[in-house]
Amino acid sequence: MTIRTLVPVALLGLALAGCGSAPTYSDLKTTEPAVAAGLGRIYFYRPGEVGGAAMQPSVTVNGAVVGGAVPAGYFYVDEPAGTYAISTSSNANEVVRAIVRAGDVRYVRLEVSLEGPVGGHVIARLVWPDQGASEITKCHFIGNK
Repeated sequence: MTIRTLVPVALLGLALAGCGSAPTYSDLKTTEPAVAAGLGRIYFYRPGEVGGAAMQPSVTVNGAVVGGAVPAGYFYVDEPAGTYAISTSSNANEVVRAIVRAGDVRYVRLEVSLEGPVGGHVIARLVWPDQGASEITKCHFIGNK
């Protein structure tokens, strides 16, 4: 194996090892604090994909970093009702707008796009609540910022 092969394999191992010990969404869902009155919750998750494991950009909401796009990981933020601009540091030009009302739960899927001249990036995608609730179940909690 060459150094070019070893580095990505080592990074993948570290990324997966870091998440492997953390509890999953399924483990924690019933113990999460309730969303405070007047707020909505936005879950950010990155399904357990092998491609792009070394890419773990910051996730921003209205320009403020709220977490990272860790493979097989998730986190959430509680925000007042409003419209939010969501992007990642690897693709800040592509912004997703999410309207959040008090009591809402929104899901943002962080997915790898391996196209482009720079070799790929992580894109934020707003998904339907049933899709997000289904896909996040095996993701590991990486903590809230």
